[in-house]
Amino acid sequence: MVRASIQSVLVLSVLTNAGCAFSQSAPASPDHPWRSSQEQQIARDAQAIRNPTVSIDATKTYPLAELIDYAESHHPVTRVAWENARAQAAAWGVARAELYPTLAAIALSGVNRAEVPFGSVFYRQTLSTFEATLDLEYTVFDFGARAGRIAAASAEALAVNFSFNDTHRKVIDQVEQAYYGLLNATGQEQAARASLANAQAVQQAAEDRLKNGLATLPDVLEARSATAQAQYDLQAVLGAQAIARGDLATTLGAPVATIVRVQPLDELRIPESIGGDVDQVIDRALEQRPDLLAQVAEIRAADAKIKEARAAYYPNLAVSAEASAQSLYFVQQALPAGHVADLAGGFNVSLNWTVFDGGARRNRLLQAQADARAAQSQVAVTRDQIADEVWAAYSNLNTALRQREAAVALLDAATQSYAAALESYNYGVRNLLDVTAAQKTLAQARSTDVLARTQVLASLADLSFRAGDSIQPGARVGRP
Repeated sequence: MVRASIQSVLVLSVLTNAGCAFSQSAPASPDHPWRSSQEQQIARDAQAIRNPTVSIDATKTYPLAELIDYAESHHPVTRVAWENARAQAAAWGVARAELYPTLAAIALSGVNRAEVPFGSVFYRQTLSTFEATLDLEYTVFDFGARAGRIAAASAEALAVNFSFNDTHRKVIDQVEQAYYGLLNATGQEQAARASLANAQAVQQAAEDRLKNGLATLPDVLEARSATAQAQYDLQAVLGAQAIARGDLATTLGAPVATIVRVQPLDELRIPESIGGDVDQVIDRALEQRPDLLAQVAEIRAADAKIKEARAAYYPNLAVSAEASAQSLYFVQQALPAGHVADLAGGFNVSLNWTVFDGGARRNRLLQAQADARAAQSQVAVTRDQIADEVWAAYSNLNTALRQREAAVALLDAATQSYAAALESYNYGVRNLLDVTAAQKTLAQARSTDVLARTQVLASLADLSFRAGDSIQPGARVGRP
């Protein structure tokens, strides 16, 4: 009966393990999706991982600086970078621990029983042992191997910290670009509604003139077509605005359907010129860009690994000591029992030196030296890329400022042209085609004006991002 129960348990265990193995198998064929019971469990696990509670007030109008603070606190990518930095700091602590001795406490207890022959007779012997040991080990000297590992871990911790700062720089840029994208979409909605109102006014004028016999039906149809086109354009703008709201919510680390109210574009100050020379901005970027500083820290790590690789050519000296408290019990058949308790220990000095290893040390040193040279070359590449990025961002900002001036002039001229054309049409001096053409030009001018204003702000934010100014102390003071 007991044997049958054991067999049942074994069969059940085999079947369970077989089921697990089957669920982890590869897809059966290339033409059908993979399905498994594990898929549902993973889906439930995914549902359990949710974003933290959203603290965005749907009735509040948020300035840009406040949204940036929210994103830096709630975006999951900043937490990932933070945990990576903490892990690398712990790795540095692990490397530093090699400077100290290790002390281990070991407790052993056991019973050995055997039949021992003596002459023509076997005697049963039972030996009970208990032992408590303290084991101390310490590397006295290793020609800089530990120092190299510690320096490499320290430099890598610096690199990860700079990467953490770079993550914040990127999050800030994403929020700024999404913020200005929403401002543009909101401004385009206002422009589209104004254009619709103009088209409706032109249509009403044509309808009135048709009733009075001063216009033709084709004129009215043309006006209705322009109104329908304005309605169509408005719906496209509304769709783009909804997408822009979702983009901003996502960059904040909030659910995509979160409603975020932003300041109107008219309340923001649009700069009229660039402060500073492009060479100054490039120099500032080369001093404070965290991605470049992280690569410079990687050079330190590579140099430290060269030091560690060179230390492998030399011996290392280590000492170890142990102290044990022993208690032994001895029982033998037909003889009296015995017991002994004592202190035991030892002290060792070891000198280890690898004489030959088939070129492993040499190749590790060559690899470390090559990695160091590659890290230096990568820094040079990144410096050139940063200079090019700053130059392009600076040029884009200059272009945006000039386009802004042209857009202001275009909007003013288009507004006057539309007003004059509509007035002339009402007096019968101009035809409807002239009015609709002026109305379309005004609509385009409104859209261009909104785009030009937001483009200046977005270009200014991009220049700050390329120069690394966005994460510097006081960077948000005076930001538009």
